[in-house]
Amino acid sequence: MAAVRKSHHHHHDAAGIVREIERECTSRGLRLTPLRREVLVLIARARKPVKAYDLLESLRDSHAGAAPPTVYRALDFLLDNGFIHKLESINAFVFCQHPTTAHQVPFLICDVCEGATELCDDGAIAGLIERQADNFGFHARAQTLEVHGVCKHCAA
Repeated sequence: MAAVRKSHHHHHDAAGIVREIERECTSRGLRLTPLRREVLVLIARARKPVKAYDLLESLRDSHAGAAPPTVYRALDFLLDNGFIHKLESINAFVFCQHPTTAHQVPFLICDVCEGATELCDDGAIAGLIERQADNFGFHARAQTLEVHGVCKHCAA
């Protein structure tokens, strides 16, 4: 089995990630509206996965009339274009470390600090899951593997 080569915590170079996504939107002809950009910035700056209602509260500081559909439309755009990931088990969002590349991503989620680490496994884990699904005649549309536990900082 191929080794996992590196991981990414979701709290570095938020501005760099936002610039990369802005360039990607331009190259794909996508419209990154000011509100979508603001939601992206809030997610990129977060030190841990962020929930939609926390985003809504933050948006209300600059957009008094912000409502849940406003946030969910922005999140849908960001998800649909691969700029963020949704962690289903905790119903929260993190930015994508590789927004210009389509990929399946396993995450390690700390149950103490709620931090999320994106594993970059060059397809080894996703490939294994796809092969097993094929063996059962199952045609997967998407996958996000979420492993819960305690990170080394919280365990210390």
